[in-house]
Amino acid sequence: MNIGVYPGTFDPITHGHTDIITRSLRVFDKVIVAVAPNPGKSPLFDVAERVEMVKLATKDLARVEVETFEGLLVHFVRQRGARAVIRGLRAISDFEHEFQMALINRKLDQTVESVFFMPREEYSYLTSSIIKEVAGLGGTVKDFVHPEVAKRLRQRLRRHTP
Repeated sequence: MNIGVYPGTFDPITHGHTDIITRSLRVFDKVIVAVAPNPGKSPLFDVAERVEMVKLATKDLARVEVETFEGLLVHFVRQRGARAVIRGLRAISDFEHEFQMALINRKLDQTVESVFFMPREEYSYLTSSIIKEVAGLGGTVKDFVHPEVAKRLRQRLRRHTP
């Protein structure tokens, strides 16, 4: 089975993320969405909440599994029997970081490939940070995230607003 792992913080998952997942299913038999705790980014949602939101946003996509992971990504990829890391490239600004990560992953495990997908144009500017900022300032995010994710953002940000 040809398995790809799509790692990320997904705080929260956006339509850009689900676009990458959907399109990667054309290439892979199964996609594992690997949600990283990533406390260094000070996530708005804890890892269990993010896993739940990813499951909601991908519930209609067959062949998608959602898990958490800690530690080296290449170890997780190998443990799951996967062959590739899936990453999205929105803009040139993403390329340098993703290129570095692909090279270090290759150095750590030459059997793991990195595969890059470009999102559809309508999602090329979306980031989880922008979504949180818009929602935090009272803007609507219904065109950018799953309806349940939008609801949870409103609820969470209401609690964090002074």
